[in-house]
Amino acid sequence: MKSEQAIRWLFKPALFIACLLPLALFVYDAFTDNLSPDPIKDATLFTGDWTIRFLLITLAVTPFRKLTGIAKLIHFRRMLGLYAFFYATLHFLVWFWLDQELVLTDVLKDIAKRPYITVGFTAFVLLIPLAVTSNRYSIRQLGRRWQSLHKLVYVIAVLGVLHFLWLVKADVLEPVIYGLLLLCLLVSRAWWQRRAHRSR
Repeated sequence: MKSEQAIRWLFKPALFIACLLPLALFVYDAFTDNLSPDPIKDATLFTGDWTIRFLLITLAVTPFRKLTGIAKLIHFRRMLGLYAFFYATLHFLVWFWLDQELVLTDVLKDIAKRPYITVGFTAFVLLIPLAVTSNRYSIRQLGRRWQSLHKLVYVIAVLGVLHFLWLVKADVLEPVIYGLLLLCLLVSRAWWQRRAHRSR
């Protein structure tokens, strides 16, 4: 099997299923009564965690590809980014539907009054155009503007970590770990850009 065919028919389907496994396990726990007494909170934290994780994994693809020389890794970045949007959408729906009960006035008040909601909602809104333009047609139509638009993912990741940090308030270990990982990715990006500039 050629490498392109293997990516299309073997590795991409395997990655697609693997990215759904966390959700499948959470649903299983929900149906077997293995969640805490506050399942809405469980769902909120679960979907938020995996949104940030997929954002970080997506951002890690390029530096990991450069370090290892495995160019084919780039083929998986778009799927990982779309899964970040998928879990972010679930995170938003849990808050909008289950927490706020679809009451638009309460939603608007929450966004305006609570900074961590404001930051999280902003990150979700910024993710939407990235998800919509994650296709070959948009890449061709937007040209260089596509790359500029998709650099917003770094801003979104920062907002996501900040959203989590302000949410937990006391137990900050997990968001701090995410923040340090994001910092490493930002530093690596800056280093590679500086190296490329010097080589030119």
